[in-house]
Amino acid sequence: MSEIPRNDARQLRKLNFDLANYFSNTIIPQLFVDADLILRIFTPPAMKQFSLSYDHVGRSIHDVKDNIRYPTFVENIKEVIATNTILEKEVQTTDGKWFEMNIIPYIEHEQNITNGVIITFVDITRRLHALKELEKLNSQHETLMFALSHDIRQPISAITLLADALAQAHKKNDSLQFEKWIGSLKQASKSLAAMVDDFTSDNEKIGKEESPEQRLNIQEICGDVLTALKTEIRLHKIEIVKNFNASEIIFPKNNLRSIFYNLVHNAIKYRDPNKATRIEITTVKVRNFVILCVKDNGPGIAKEHQNKVFVKSSRIREDVKGTGMGLYIAKKMIETNGGRIKLESTPGEGSTFSVFLKSEFSEEEPDV
Repeated sequence: MSEIPRNDARQLRKLNFDLANYFSNTIIPQLFVDADLILRIFTPPAMKQFSLSYDHVGRSIHDVKDNIRYPTFVENIKEVIATNTILEKEVQTTDGKWFEMNIIPYIEHEQNITNGVIITFVDITRRLHALKELEKLNSQHETLMFALSHDIRQPISAITLLADALAQAHKKNDSLQFEKWIGSLKQASKSLAAMVDDFTSDNEKIGKEESPEQRLNIQEICGDVLTALKTEIRLHKIEIVKNFNASEIIFPKNNLRSIFYNLVHNAIKYRDPNKATRIEITTVKVRNFVILCVKDNGPGIAKEHQNKVFVKSSRIREDVKGTGMGLYIAKKMIETNGGRIKLESTPGEGSTFSVFLKSEFSEEEPDV
């Protein structure tokens, strides 16, 4: 495309004084491109956002399209001139900002012809970020409610079993067993109360738009979970092997406990009854992430079912009680807080769930 002479460019600015006066007092990026695709004028904010200068006035839009940093910019202008129809769309420029772009036909009413377009860019980056944050808060709230209704079942079930055991010990007048079950019942009640307190605390933080993320010691959370599952671990004579090579992570406390609980409890619940159950819990640090692995020697999961285990309300075994919500909740919690979960499993040998958790306040994505 050839440029028009500099004198003609100055004449264009002079003939469009009123339009220029309007443009100079507008606080959003705007451009006026005529029917020959010549940039005739633009607002000062457009100079700042798109690095335009007055040397660009009078030049073909083809020559300055790279300044706009949006690939179909020229095509969109041609489309509006050809159809005489307003075009509205959300666009992202290469500097990462989002704009609501409006391309409006510039009509000369005396001749009733479209003599170009006026293009307006409204920065909606902050609005989109706010919407994303709102979606995240809503997702966190929903996940917490799912998690509470799911995780609370086990301690309630444990309390019911302990109550039955107490009744049996009372009938047999076995004071030692009675004392033992009383202690276990108190522990189960404390665990239930602590769980409810943590969920309530996290929910209040979400309501106040505060981040419940905090620096946690993963070994302490693991200890809490194993204590809560102590009765089942002893009952089924399960071997627990721990190897923590990294401990500090950044995560909401109650979420981490729920994730840990689901992974370990699933390994217990879906154990292979034909061999001694062994569960390995390990951690290792890779860059800004701690990888938590929970490995079992259970029956394993067939390849075609491995993605299904993370689907809401999905069940792959009907012979074991469950809601199909545990791994779905765990996955949502992990991903909401910038992590990832991966499953590796071989039928007949067992399964390993690897959870990538942030060890620093970082935007880095885990390499799964």
